[in-house]
Amino acid sequence: MRFYTGQHQHYCGIDLHARTLYLCVLDAEGNVLLHKNLPCDRQIFLDTIEPFRDDLVVASECIFNWYWLADLCADHDIHFVLGHALYMRAIHGAKAKNDKIDSHKTASLLRGGLLPQAYAYPSKMRPTRDLLRRRTHFVRKRGQLTAHIQNTFHQYNLPRPPGFLVYKHQRAPVPAAFTDPIVRKAVEADLALCETYDHLIRDLENTVLRQARIQDPNALLCLNTIPGVGKVLSLTFLYEIHDIGRFESVQRFASYARLIKCETSSAGKRTGSSGAKIGNAHLKWAFSEAAVTVLSHFPESKKLHTRLKRKHGNGKALSILAHKIGRTVYFLSLIHISEPTRLNSTSRMPSSA
Repeated sequence: MRFYTGQHQHYCGIDLHARTLYLCVLDAEGNVLLHKNLPCDRQIFLDTIEPFRDDLVVASECIFNWYWLADLCADHDIHFVLGHALYMRAIHGAKAKNDKIDSHKTASLLRGGLLPQAYAYPSKMRPTRDLLRRRTHFVRKRGQLTAHIQNTFHQYNLPRPPGFLVYKHQRAPVPAAFTDPIVRKAVEADLALCETYDHLIRDLENTVLRQARIQDPNALLCLNTIPGVGKVLSLTFLYEIHDIGRFESVQRFASYARLIKCETSSAGKRTGSSGAKIGNAHLKWAFSEAAVTVLSHFPESKKLHTRLKRKHGNGKALSILAHKIGRTVYFLSLIHISEPTRLNSTSRMPSSA
């Protein structure tokens, strides 16, 4: 957890919603200078805070629509801090809660140096990251469709189709397996949607890849040299991490990527672990996929996995492999920052996924 500790003359806390925002402005002594409910209008917001623009910092909780506020502050040279929603709730949770109280609490935490920060992803690469996340969403939707087809085979006790219905040639003979025309129609509907998702996913991948080659081609090539990391995973690492320098140590990065468990102890006694769901779920998925992929393509990793599996079990062994890949990504990214050289594509190690 990282707190914002900057000192300013004015502190503006905002409770942000889809159509309205409630703002509270405090001075350096903690006096309330303004407490007001406003529509989410850029010009109205700028006019309202104009009297306090001299050394002003603005803070808002990390919710679904913080993009426009952060971009507006950046365009007008207003310092913006994004608050970590989960940690903020833990710090200032109380019995009484409304927009006015929440905005005052945000401003007070900001002034007191107790506002837990989230990473305000820069606007330049943010749309591409979100597009890549949509691609992941559509892949999961396609997986649900193929799973439904598999379940339909089980419902009628029919032989399971070969493969995982990922490729078009695997899907072609599927409808003929069902004699009931209504059941066949339902399966054909699933297959038609799968084909639509195929084209959409491929188009999104190509779009993100083109953007990555424009925005940071060296980092993309650098990530592609890691065994088990191919096109999709390297794009995921590139856009979900963005700036490896924001992590003070490899341990902090591993925690953010959900590669380690956080110890919980009290009075010298360990009571278990916590915070398993805190961090970046997209990175957690990517490193887990990389661990599985590296086992399929690199014999050396299989030997390590066998030793770890014998000692810790399969699940823990895969987690350790994912952690090792995470450390590799961290240190390789640090090298890329310190020595930004263009990698020769001929030196690229074979990879997949």
